[in-house]
Amino acid sequence: MIAATDAGLVPMRVSKAVGLNDGGDISEYVVLDERHGNRHLVIQVGHAEAFSLAAGLQGLEWPRPAVYQFTVALVRSLSGRVREIRLDRIIDGAYATTVEVEGPQGVGLVDARSSDALNIAVLTDAPVFVSAEMLAECISRQEGDSAEAALLLRALEADPMIVRRADR
Repeated sequence: MIAATDAGLVPMRVSKAVGLNDGGDISEYVVLDERHGNRHLVIQVGHAEAFSLAAGLQGLEWPRPAVYQFTVALVRSLSGRVREIRLDRIIDGAYATTVEVEGPQGVGLVDARSSDALNIAVLTDAPVFVSAEMLAECISRQEGDSAEAALLLRALEADPMIVRRADR
């Protein structure tokens, strides 16, 4: 098997989920930081995915498993593990991801939405890799005077989302 870094993929870590006021609406983003550099990938995600990412990054546990905790438990119950997450292609303007899993039957590759795969990465401590093309595309969108560039830059500077359990 080819190592992710040998395939031109950049090691990153999930840094934070943020919510930004965008003209009366709230837009949520996940920010990934380059492990051995200063580049960042910013991805707009849905509210539920951002909430789950923020809770996962904070190490919050729920009385009953939510969808991502259930998914991780399901993989583990089948004697499997998530080996790595690869944000490796852009499809119709969206970042697509490959989740590499390993189990008794060998290694499998599973297509996933980036926000779902990143939630799984946070819960399993699986390494995250991003294609150089995707990283360059995101950095180019952060440049200039567009509204999108301004939001992406605000996401980098914003404080992380904080999730609190109401029962504590």
